[in-house]
Amino acid sequence: MIAALLVMIVLALLLGLVLGYSALRFKVEGDPLVDKIDAILPQTQCGQCGYPGCKPYATAIASGEADINQCPPGGEPGMRALADLLGVEPKPLNAEHGEPKPKSTAVIDENLCIGCTLCIQACPVDAILGAAKHMHTVIASECTGCELCVAPCPVDCISMVPIPEKVSNWKWRYPVIELKQVA
Repeated sequence: MIAALLVMIVLALLLGLVLGYSALRFKVEGDPLVDKIDAILPQTQCGQCGYPGCKPYATAIASGEADINQCPPGGEPGMRALADLLGVEPKPLNAEHGEPKPKSTAVIDENLCIGCTLCIQACPVDAILGAAKHMHTVIASECTGCELCVAPCPVDCISMVPIPEKVSNWKWRYPVIELKQVA
C-alpha cells in the first residue's frame, strides 16, 4: 500500500517535471506588435472588419494583410491610434465595413423573449444569460455592442441602446485638424 503510494508520488513528480520542462522548452512566443494592435482595438468581436474578431484583425494588420481603417466600432480615434503605433498616415474609415456608431449595449425586452437561444449562440462574448424556453437577459457589463444578437432574434425583442457618456467612460478624442497645402 505504502509502496504503491510512493510510486504514484514519484510518477506524479516526474510527470510534473516533464510538463514543466516542456512548457518552457516549447513555449510559443507571441508577436508583441499584434498584442499592441489588439490592445487598441475595441474588443467588440463584431467581425465588421472582415475578420472573425479583434485578434485576427490585429494579426492581419501586423502582417500587412489588412488596412488600419476597417474597424467601425473603433472609429476615427482607433484608426488614429493605430496609425500612431505603426507610424503610418491616418486615413478615412473605409465605409465598406460600416459607419461608426455610438457605443451601445443590447437590451432584451423580457416580456417578448421566447427563449429560443439564437441570441446566445450569436453572442461572441457570452454576454447573454438564459436557457432554452426561458427568458434571456443581457449582462450589460459584458456586452460589447457588436449587434450580432439582433438579427437572429425571431421576435425582435433585442434593441441596441446607446451608452450615455459619463465621466467613468469618457475618453479623450483625437483633435480633427484639416491640413491645407500651401501652393
